[in-house]
Amino acid sequence: MTAAAVPQPRAEHEPSAPAARGRRSSLAIALLAGALGAALVLLATSRKWAEGTASVAQGSLPQSANGDDITGLPGALAVVGLAALVAVFAVRRLGRAVVAALLALSGAGIVISSALGASDKAALEEKASKVSGLTHSPIHDVAYTPWPWVAAAGGVLLLLAGVLALGYGRHWPAMSGRYERAGTAGTVGTAGRGRTRRGAAASDPDRPEELWQALDRGEDPTEAPAAPAREEAERGA
Repeated sequence: MTAAAVPQPRAEHEPSAPAARGRRSSLAIALLAGALGAALVLLATSRKWAEGTASVAQGSLPQSANGDDITGLPGALAVVGLAALVAVFAVRRLGRAVVAALLALSGAGIVISSALGASDKAALEEKASKVSGLTHSPIHDVAYTPWPWVAAAGGVLLLLAGVLALGYGRHWPAMSGRYERAGTAGTVGTAGRGRTRRGAAASDPDRPEELWQALDRGEDPTEAPAAPAREEAERGA
């Protein structure tokens, strides 16, 4: 009679396969949405948002205003949001939550300011006043383009990236602290660093990356587990 296979217990902190896939998907969606959203906002704010006709002594003169002429807030917030998207991976714990909140707020600010600018004709009136020489020159036949709403859509994507970072950011990878640890270990003597490296290599010799790192250091990974015993024997002698 063969013994039935006993299922191995899952590690307490090991995520399930669906959870791991969900975290990877949230990371990919946040990166794509944030980058695309910032690009849309920066593109939209450089385009014509409104146009009209100013009355002058010689007749009428057409005027137009770009998104940056009407409001500079969406473009500035897009730059802030893009920087926050990159900074999410440079910080951890509370810092990551703060940066993720800044990313979400940048997206929300873009949506609001773009929606308000979609019907704003103050920039056209200011241009008409400069052309006519009058303090309050009227502007006629005002028409608006869809570009403000393109900017608002970009803000929605940045807001989505911020919400994903708030919800899943604690599970996302961060920039490696290997160089910071190496700088801290630089205060220890050369012998101490050698023992630390040998101990790290022997911690899990079956991992492929550990084998490659040991070979790069000129060590024999197959002898790594016996190194502590030899050192104790040499000290005893």
